[in-house]
Amino acid sequence: MNSDQTLALSGIKVLDLSRILAGPTAAQLLGDLGADVVKVEKPDEGDDTRKWGPPYVRGTSGEETDESAYYLSANRNKRSIAIDIASDAGRELVHQLIAQADVLVENYKVGGLDRYGLAYEQIKGRYPRLIYCSVTGFGQTGPYASRPGYDFLIQGMGGIMSLIGVPDGEPMKVGVGIADVMTGMYAAVGILAALQHRQRTGEGQHIDISLLDTQIAWLVNAGTNYLADGKLPTRLGNGHPNIVPYQVFSTADAPMILAVGNDAQFRRFCEVAGLDEVASDERYATNPMRIRHRVALCELIGNVLITRSRAVWLRDLEVAGIPCGPVNNLGDVFSDPHVKARGAELRMPCEWAAGGEISLLANPLKMSATPPSYRRAPPRLNEHAAEVLMDWLGNTKTL
Repeated sequence: MNSDQTLALSGIKVLDLSRILAGPTAAQLLGDLGADVVKVEKPDEGDDTRKWGPPYVRGTSGEETDESAYYLSANRNKRSIAIDIASDAGRELVHQLIAQADVLVENYKVGGLDRYGLAYEQIKGRYPRLIYCSVTGFGQTGPYASRPGYDFLIQGMGGIMSLIGVPDGEPMKVGVGIADVMTGMYAAVGILAALQHRQRTGEGQHIDISLLDTQIAWLVNAGTNYLADGKLPTRLGNGHPNIVPYQVFSTADAPMILAVGNDAQFRRFCEVAGLDEVASDERYATNPMRIRHRVALCELIGNVLITRSRAVWLRDLEVAGIPCGPVNNLGDVFSDPHVKARGAELRMPCEWAAGGEISLLANPLKMSATPPSYRRAPPRLNEHAAEVLMDWLGNTKTL
């Protein structure tokens, strides 16, 4: 656990009015970097994801709690307070908290906070230093602005599903809410930039970030390939549109990834694999030629790799400096010695969980001066109401 002096965002107060995954991911990242994050939730219900299970966290007596593992993934380093913003008293309390906040994160539908007088245009004059981040499915403008947005829909509409899956199969989504997560990451970056701008000018601002905009932005080379030549990419399964061989191959006992990134690596691979005639064949000598003859080349490689075990191939290819690796399940991932050495699994003290701790995914940032800090386990609903009111407002009588 870091002291306040080593936290990059120490002293920054974040009011998190978001739920599900994108907004909470952004707020959790800010919390990891030292911000004081207060999560405002609906009384009795709380964040929707608290009930998105099984699995659920087991309590100290062994029974299942109301907190799902899904909820835990995006809500550490926060304090929870339940406020009914539909009530006059609730809205007034939120205003008091906003007055103390540096950042507000919300993911209501466009216009959803207008009825409560809490939309950006309604409060920006009252709180000119506030950084107000709105996370939505489709953004604050455009013909789809009023639509609700969910990760699965956005993966489909944003094109990534057209790139995933085998050529003759159905389009596939990524197995985690990647559009939500990437939106949360971009939101956090935008908030950090806005804090820097405020440091220079004293001015807050509105950040309008959407799942669809973000999804399209991280099409990366696939998106720019299309913009360059106008050709619709075909699904390649585990293949790569711009590099060959760069895919999963079967071995005698388990699948492995071969990721040859340049011509020199390809020649070394052929030497290890006993494919000298392939290395000298002009059809395969350069990456553009290998792309042109992808099917024939990958068949030749597959016929060789299937003859030996994965462990043997990985050993020999790694010695030769050929990028390669196993296809791990999650058990393999978290038992991997390198993963353990890097601390990817985080065990946090948690007084309401069985055994007094919970396991989470650690923040991947490794920073020499201001590393992430793990100060609070994900909170129970309304767990910190009195504490938040005392810390932020100097009293506990308002609730």
